Amino acid sequence: MASPYIELEVGERTVKVTNPDKVYFPEIGGTKRELVEYYVSVGDGALRALRDRPTNLKRHPDGIHTEAIYQKRMPPRHPDWLRTVTVTFPSGRKADSLRVTEVAAIAYCANLGTIDFHPWQVRASDVEHPDELRVDLDPQPGLEFDAARKAAFLTREVLAEAGLTGFVKTSGNRGLHIAVRIEPRWDFVQVRHAGIALARAVEERAPHLVTTAWWKEERGERVFIDFNQNARDRTIASAYSVRARPTAPVSTPLTWEELEDADPADFDIRTVPARFAKLGDVHAAIDDEAYSIETLLDWYASDDRGDLPYPPNYPKMPGEPKRVQPSKARPSTSGNDQN
Repeated sequence: MASPYIELEVGERTVKVTNPDKVYFPEIGGTKRELVEYYVSVGDGALRALRDRPTNLKRHPDGIHTEAIYQKRMPPRHPDWLRTVTVTFPSGRKADSLRVTEVAAIAYCANLGTIDFHPWQVRASDVEHPDELRVDLDPQPGLEFDAARKAAFLTREVLAEAGLTGFVKTSGNRGLHIAVRIEPRWDFVQVRHAGIALARAVEERAPHLVTTAWWKEERGERVFIDFNQNARDRTIASAYSVRARPTAPVSTPLTWEELEDADPADFDIRTVPARFAKLGDVHAAIDDEAYSIETLLDWYASDDRGDLPYPPNYPKMPGEPKRVQPSKARPSTSGNDQN
């Protein structure tokens, strides 16, 4: 017996939604149909965040309480109109990843059970040079959202001193993300170095509030700035992405004025469509100007502390310190310690 389905007109496409009444968010009774219709309702904003970017999918085809499928490759069978782009992972392996070019592609993936969309910080036209510098403000256990808010405003001040403008959004949890559109002139290593310089500058102004400590045992109750989100194949949830949590929260773009008293719990799959219909995309200007990161790179070059650890799945990188947490590090027995 054929599965029940509905069809949605999305731009020039007809997108089939199979089993539309399947419950994805049991705590609120949120269905697959509601998820797909949500993405269509905020389509212009979601597309702006994803357009032409290699995009990883976090799928929960049987609901958010089932194990996630992290999909970095497009399956061989997909509609002819769905686009792909070839990316290279840190290992050197390559893959054809989803390239979002229209709202219908987002709706199609939502029908496959995609809750979160995680775009790379590059465009299909040049996958080796990021056009976005990302700041991920992650409050450590014991902290509330207000700590991330304070860290975000401090980050904004430092960005301004470097001649940069950032666009802030909720993470969909307790944190915040800030995106800076940059000129695609620098590779992943250089952009990551710029992110480290920015994070250190923020940390120096409020070491009681912010940390760049990669190892959790050293962070304490502070907001961690995850500089490694600027590394190759590291992604964050896109603007307007739903998160796989019981209340279906949304990673929601804000103005800096809104951030002053914003509560991330106010932004979810059922409230954001009305907000979008009223305000449109408050990050619509993000692509109006691309900035240079030369000032941040100068800051990095003048800092004798050098690099910080990469994520564990990366090959050993030039200039990287030992990739072992301090409590497990053994004392060096020679001047030529190997990682």
